[in-house]
Amino acid sequence: MKEYSMDEIRNVVVMGHGKCGKTTMTEAMLFNAGMTDRIGKVADGNTVCDFDPEETKRQFSISAALAPIEWKGMKYNIIDTPGFFDFVGDVKEGVRAADSALIVLSGRSGVSVGTEQVFSYAKQRGIPTMFFVNKIDDDRASYEKTLEQMKQVFGKSVTPFVYPIREGDEFKGFVDIVDMTARRYEGKDRVDIPVPDGMEETVAPLREMIMEAIAETDEELMVKYFNGEEFTFDEIKKAIRKGVKDGSIFPVYCGSGQDNIGVRSLMDGIGKYLPAPSEIEEIAHTASNGEPVEVVQSESEQAAAIVFKTIVDPYVGKMSVFRVYSGDINSDSVLYNPNKGVQEKIGKVFMLSGKKQLEAKRIKAGDIGVVAKLDKTKTGDTLCDIGKDIILTGIEFPQPVLSMAVKPKAKGDEEKIISGLTRLIDEDPTFTITNNTETKQTLINGLGEQHIDVLVSKLSSKYAVNVVLEDPIVPYRETIRGKSKVEGKHKKQSGGHGQYGHVWIEFEPGITEEMIFEENVFGGSVPKNYFPAVEKGLRDCCAHGVLAGYPVVNLKATLVDGSYHPVDSSEMAFKTAASLAFKAGVAAANPVLLEPIGYLKVYIPENIMGDIIGDINKRRGQIMGMGESDRPGLNMVEAEVPMSEMFKYATDLRSMSQGRGEFTFEFEKYEPAPAQVAEKVIADSKQEE
Repeated sequence: MKEYSMDEIRNVVVMGHGKCGKTTMTEAMLFNAGMTDRIGKVADGNTVCDFDPEETKRQFSISAALAPIEWKGMKYNIIDTPGFFDFVGDVKEGVRAADSALIVLSGRSGVSVGTEQVFSYAKQRGIPTMFFVNKIDDDRASYEKTLEQMKQVFGKSVTPFVYPIREGDEFKGFVDIVDMTARRYEGKDRVDIPVPDGMEETVAPLREMIMEAIAETDEELMVKYFNGEEFTFDEIKKAIRKGVKDGSIFPVYCGSGQDNIGVRSLMDGIGKYLPAPSEIEEIAHTASNGEPVEVVQSESEQAAAIVFKTIVDPYVGKMSVFRVYSGDINSDSVLYNPNKGVQEKIGKVFMLSGKKQLEAKRIKAGDIGVVAKLDKTKTGDTLCDIGKDIILTGIEFPQPVLSMAVKPKAKGDEEKIISGLTRLIDEDPTFTITNNTETKQTLINGLGEQHIDVLVSKLSSKYAVNVVLEDPIVPYRETIRGKSKVEGKHKKQSGGHGQYGHVWIEFEPGITEEMIFEENVFGGSVPKNYFPAVEKGLRDCCAHGVLAGYPVVNLKATLVDGSYHPVDSSEMAFKTAASLAFKAGVAAANPVLLEPIGYLKVYIPENIMGDIIGDINKRRGQIMGMGESDRPGLNMVEAEVPMSEMFKYATDLRSMSQGRGEFTFEFEKYEPAPAQVAEKVIADSKQEE
């Protein structure tokens, strides 16, 4: 693939709700550009972008993939992203590397929740947006209804550039509203024709809408518009580019990716109307003091790039996918990573088309490349020439919302699990691993059940480790509400020296989570040198309470009396006596089970607040507040909810809110568990013994 200047490059992230046809449309683009000799099908597992075995098996995208396309003297770096919420991390990666967004939506289902979500990502990043209404050949598709929905959700900037031609229920082509020509499809052949009779009245108001939007981009054009003068094609093109860049125009195209209808016109529109890298402002921060600084996107500047994705290949190793903002990155050079404060040796650089590696001498400003085996560099890190002193804005990934415990199917594979998951984190920063020393469980924390299922499947296919998923163990606690004074005596004679330890200990609620130990012994009934053994015996027992074996907290123990034997007493004997006193004393002091309570913040549309509050009440939650939030279009409900009721909340909230809801949940405190909950936990613990 030849080198292109910055003005000839378009970096476009393709986004949309799951199953809207993004990957199929990308396939049509590749075919039109002569990059492939056929349009691959997701169902057949032969597309360029869905090359991962998991994607082939599941028949949907789970990671962002690159598809560079050469089209009419230009290069499009198409970044095909997943459409399901569990893989939003890869969408964020694609948005970070792109200069513009192409949002695909189905003409049958219209504006879906995923469409709204990805539009918000583009808006947050501040990149221009274009739409493609796909599957318009479906007899249940409605371009008019979809446009109406788009205007309601995304505003008046939604501007149709094409309008479908139908004969009966059959989709035959479309009218290009900008230049008022029509294209008709007969099989694979496309023929330019005049606007069909009867359609001029339909498209005229739409063209007027475009002309009005164009006039609003420039005062001179506004005067010309009011004087009834026609705009020249150059004026139209220039004004549309300006409007697209500043967000006052969202061009809308339509067609069918599967049948390759309307895709070539879309590709022409990408080149004509979406901005080149040199037109996009990029703000970084100085590495030394954090001050914001504009990055001059030029091939003559010092090199600066961001690693926006990491791929771990079993054969090649770790591959870092990067977008160059200034200068160029050459093979066998040395760059500096200011995020880690280390230098990285750059080996051979290349480009990616799906999984295929394309040779490259260097990667110039505005382009996207790949380098293998960077030692310290992670996703989101900056690479630049030594002395450049900037850090490009990283990627803000969503926090995990669902946790599942994993254990090996085969004994002895515990280390393999950790090793495999650690490698997968390089590829996917949206999940974390937690080793809970208390419950002795290894937890995978991800964005949803599908996300965790894919991770487990990858563990098996890539690293030959098979695991079983379990619900996390709830970290209950035990404490006491009353007081008790008990005796603990350990006396054993077995020939020779015996064992003798004798204590009286008072137990009562303590003011700190950790056990408080005091001694109030008079007359040397228990020698001081045995006090540490008594304390040690009590602290060891605090790890396993008398109700269900959970740690005991907020306990005060006072040694008040006892006795000893000058020959048979020992530290071990007093430690054993203390443990006997603990079991009897805690059991006699009204022990209670404590359950962990978390603080929940749910962000949801106002129209489902009642359903969300009702669901929280079913989970034994206590509403702490509700009202408007700082997240556009979402209200907030705050509540304290038992952690045992929240394991599958991510899945349930997604279902209740059709994917619009978000939440955070953090441990807050411990409270006594209700009787029915405590009884079940205690009964379950006895069954496991």
